[in-house]
Amino acid sequence: MNPRIKAAAAAAASVSAALSLLAACTPSEAPQPSIQDIMATIVDPSADALWDAVSTEVTALGVEEKRPRGDAEWRTLRARAATLAEGARLLADRERPVTHGGRQVEDAHVAGVLPAHEVEKAIGADRPGFEARARDLQQAAGEALAAIDARNADRLLVVGGQIDQACERCHQSFWYPAAEGPKAKWPAPLKAAGRP
Repeated sequence: MNPRIKAAAAAAASVSAALSLLAACTPSEAPQPSIQDIMATIVDPSADALWDAVSTEVTALGVEEKRPRGDAEWRTLRARAATLAEGARLLADRERPVTHGGRQVEDAHVAGVLPAHEVEKAIGADRPGFEARARDLQQAAGEALAAIDARNADRLLVVGGQIDQACERCHQSFWYPAAEGPKAKWPAPLKAAGRP
C-alpha cells in the first residue's frame, strides 16, 4: 500500500475513534467549568484589563493620563470586552456548581463572604435574579465594545463604572449579602450619557 494512503487511513481511523469516544461521553461525564472557574479565568482578568485601560494618576511629577493608544491596544481591549460578554453569557447559560470538589470560594477567608454551598443555595433560591445580573454584566460588556469600536476612552471609563456596578450587584446578592465584602473598584455609580 502507498505510504501516503496508509498514513491517511491511519489518521482517519484515529479521528473516527476519537469521535466515537466523544459521542459516547454524556455531559455528566465531562465536568463543566464552575462559576468560580469562569470568574477567575474569564470575567476577572477581562474586567481588570478594561478598568486598567483608562486612568488619571496624580504624582509628584504631575498628572499621568493612561489611555489606549494605537490599533494593537484597541484590538486587545476589544478582545477583552468580547471575552467579558461571553463570560457573562456562560454564567447565565446553565446551572453550574459554584466550585468543584468541595473547594471554597475565592476570598472565603474574608468576613461576610459566604461558603460555596451557601452561595449555591442563594443562587438556587433566586435563579432568575442571578441570570438577570449576569445579563446586566453582559450588557455592560456590550457597552464597552461600543466604546472601544468608537475609540472613545472617556466613554470606556464611564462603562467601567457600569461593569463594576453590575459585578457588585451580583456579589452583594449572592456572594456577600450580609457584609460589605471586598471594596468596589469604583467609589460611586457612574452614569453613561443618556442612561438613567
